[in-house]
Amino acid sequence: MYFHSIKSTQHLPITLEEAWSFFSSPYNLPKITPPEMGFIITSDKKDAEKMYAGQIISYILKPLFNIPIKWMTEITHVKNQEYFVDEQRFGPYKLWHHKHSFIKTANGVEMIDVVNYVLPFGVLGEIAHSIFLKKRIESVFEFRTKTLNEKYNIK
Repeated sequence: MYFHSIKSTQHLPITLEEAWSFFSSPYNLPKITPPEMGFIITSDKKDAEKMYAGQIISYILKPLFNIPIKWMTEITHVKNQEYFVDEQRFGPYKLWHHKHSFIKTANGVEMIDVVNYVLPFGVLGEIAHSIFLKKRIESVFEFRTKTLNEKYNIK
C-alpha cells in the first residue's frame, strides 16, 4: 500500500469568521472546484446549514476523462473556527482523509489543507498516480487558490 500526502496553504485577507462560514458549507465547494469536474452535490440541502461531525455529504463529479463518479464523505471532526475533517466513505480512493485548518493571522486567515490518500489497484494505481493523478489532485488546489485570489483581489 502506497500512502500519499498533499499539503496546500493559502493566506486570505478575511476574518476567521468569514473563512469558516464559507469553507464549512459544503455547498460552496462547486464555487472553488474546476468546472470541468462537473461537481454536483446530491445530499439533501436542508442538512447544509451548519457543518457537524457525522454529517454525510454525497457528490457526483467527473475527475478524469469526463467519467461521472459517485463520492460520499463524512465530516468526522469539527472544531469550530479551527478545523474540520472529511473522510471518504464511498468513492474512488482506498483512503481519503482531508483536514481543513484555519489560523487567524494579523491580517487575515491562513488556510491549511492536508490530504492523505491511498489509491486502489496497487501498482497500476501508483503508475497512474505518477503519470497524471497526483497532478490532477494538485490542479484542484491550484484552481482553488487562483479562484480565491481573484475573489479577494490578491495579487
